[in-house]
Amino acid sequence: MARKFFVGGNWKCNGTVKSNEELVKVLNAAEVPGTDVVEVVVAPAAGHFPQVLSSLRKDFSVAAQNCWVKKGGAFTGELSAEMLKDLGLPWVVLGHSERRHIIGESDEFIADKVAYALGQGLGVIYCIGEKLEEREAGNTMAVNARQMQALADKISDWSKVVVAYEPVWAIGTGKVASPAQAQEVHDELRKWLSANVSPEVAEATRIIYGGSVTAANCGELAGCPDIDGFLVGGASLKPEFVDIIKAAEKSK
Repeated sequence: MARKFFVGGNWKCNGTVKSNEELVKVLNAAEVPGTDVVEVVVAPAAGHFPQVLSSLRKDFSVAAQNCWVKKGGAFTGELSAEMLKDLGLPWVVLGHSERRHIIGESDEFIADKVAYALGQGLGVIYCIGEKLEEREAGNTMAVNARQMQALADKISDWSKVVVAYEPVWAIGTGKVASPAQAQEVHDELRKWLSANVSPEVAEATRIIYGGSVTAANCGELAGCPDIDGFLVGGASLKPEFVDIIKAAEKSK
């Protein structure tokens, strides 16, 4: 089964009306592979949803960077999955390391968020990954398996889940997992899905890489058989994001 390449741009807590306008102009003018080859999603800050939704080309989708764990109500500062659907956002990023390790969200809390968002019809980019000390201790797969198991305990339908492997030590640091390192983890994740969910889910689920992805390293990463795309941070705010999207043509 061919897995369509997936490229997400996580704009994080960045952007102004003017800078977004300039970035969207670049994306709208870009000549990139069609939707039969690559699915492109960008995640602006929540305050910029209306601007980006109204101006971005329609073959690219808009995602939220977070959502609340259940239906809306008296939860000041939160956005519910229902609100995202109402605005026309088809995707949400959940489990990003900054939410896990800076905000303090637990595996179970994130899994509950994913389950609720899926139940409301959203697609979820589910982020996992180990910290540097965990990798150096030889616990890379144990950490990733723990984060995957938390989700597997909560959901049965994986058809709208994209797993984003983002080693925490590579996010925003300029360090990047080598293609061999990234492919090794992606292969292990696919084997984990096959053994713990089903071979069909393992074959169909897109596992994308995030962690200092740039125009310079995306081509080699895209050529790895189990890397199905990217979740891009800083480079998604620059014109080079277009070159990262084009790396879909190098995927196997």
